[in-house]
Amino acid sequence: MGLFINILFEDPFFYMAWVLIVAFSICVHECSHAYSALRLGDDTAARQGHLSLNPFVQMGGMSLLMLVFIGIAWGSVPVSIERFRQRWAGALVAFAGPLSNLALSALFSLLYMAVYSFGGENAGRELLVFFRIGAMANGVLFFLNMLPVPMFDGWSVFSFFFPGMHRVGPQAGQNISLLLILLIFLTPLGNIIWAAGGGIAQFMMGFWGLFLAAAV
Repeated sequence: MGLFINILFEDPFFYMAWVLIVAFSICVHECSHAYSALRLGDDTAARQGHLSLNPFVQMGGMSLLMLVFIGIAWGSVPVSIERFRQRWAGALVAFAGPLSNLALSALFSLLYMAVYSFGGENAGRELLVFFRIGAMANGVLFFLNMLPVPMFDGWSVFSFFFPGMHRVGPQAGQNISLLLILLIFLTPLGNIIWAAGGGIAQFMMGFWGLFLAAAV
């Protein structure tokens, strides 16, 4: 299996579109965490500059290199849960990131259907491909981040409803996360996550298609 960067020489448009969309989407995801934390009483991320779409702030150099070479990346914002005013605030802040990806998937889907509905395929293949990649990438980011696995946002969301999850220690949580990453790369789980993200994008496109058809 070749490196993701090889796609740059095979399909440069797809490569650049993926890198730009994923970097932008992760920055929106992390900025959403920071903004929601600020609104709920924790200004830690805001004070450290995370109310920003700067990828060097939200992702860091190593994450950007990983995105360029293997097509995946991550981001993080500092959160001090003891500063929150409500006990449910941590779960809400965690959910804000994936929710932003769901919103971006809906937005890219709307743009895709709008261009396709009013211009057809003649509107520009590259533009349609770009919007489709945006819808699918954000669908994948939403589904992946909502998995109830330590170090993922879904863990913080679901652990609010299932307090017993808090009994998992840091080392065990790290091992579970590492296992998930290995399963994504070595088993069909990666294809399942990709298909789930694509399903989210297809649902969004179908919804907007019906909406636009009814509106005209």
